[in-house]
Amino acid sequence: MRLTRVLTVILLSASVLYGMLCLAMFLGQRSLLYHPTPTTPQGDPAIAMDLAVVGAVVKVSVREREGRNALIYFGGNAEQVSYNLPAFEIAFPNHAIYMLHYRGYNGSGGAPTEAALHADAKVLFEWVEAKHTAITLVGRSLGSGVAVRLAATNKVQHLVLITPYDSISNVAKVRYPWLPVGLLLQDTFDSARYAPRITAPTVIVAGEYDLVIPPARTAALYTAFMPGIATLKNVPRADHNSISAVSNYYDLMDIE
Repeated sequence: MRLTRVLTVILLSASVLYGMLCLAMFLGQRSLLYHPTPTTPQGDPAIAMDLAVVGAVVKVSVREREGRNALIYFGGNAEQVSYNLPAFEIAFPNHAIYMLHYRGYNGSGGAPTEAALHADAKVLFEWVEAKHTAITLVGRSLGSGVAVRLAATNKVQHLVLITPYDSISNVAKVRYPWLPVGLLLQDTFDSARYAPRITAPTVIVAGEYDLVIPPARTAALYTAFMPGIATLKNVPRADHNSISAVSNYYDLMDIE
């Protein structure tokens, strides 16, 4: 009987501790998912536009250019997207370029959530669509989920996904197999759900040694597209962060 009581106390204590851990993860999940970049000291000269969205004003780095072609870029977590603007200007001289700073990133107001990122992306897309008729979307890592959903619900010319995932939920299940992720996660970014609706030619670029987004999760997204829509390009010896340093990084996107 005494041993039974001891085992019961141990099990109850473990259950309470596990419950407290789950609660802590639930309450702090967005601080794990989003890593906002700080406001650039003395301002960011690449930011050329303030975009009014519901409940906030977000920043957009812009290279203006008249004509039909435009490129909208959704960056990765903790990415200062404006730092990419000079390279994109050189790589894609025939496109106007718009890079969204997510809520809470580099001076943008508000706080990032999945719903907010999708809503803000839609506002930016409609603003760009009023000026340009051929819009390419580029989404990297976290931003791939934003780009996929936008491409699934709007007419786009081309879609490029860099180190993407099928869903944040599935990535989290790999990283935290001991947690009931499906019950706890608020922002799932379920790209695999939207991929079958996309009709624009799509390029998926993945790193061979990506330890942040497991290759299996990128492959699962690729197979979610309708046949003939997506092309998967695996970059040898590249990881999640170094992939943009390969010499043919911009050529891999196949943006004309």
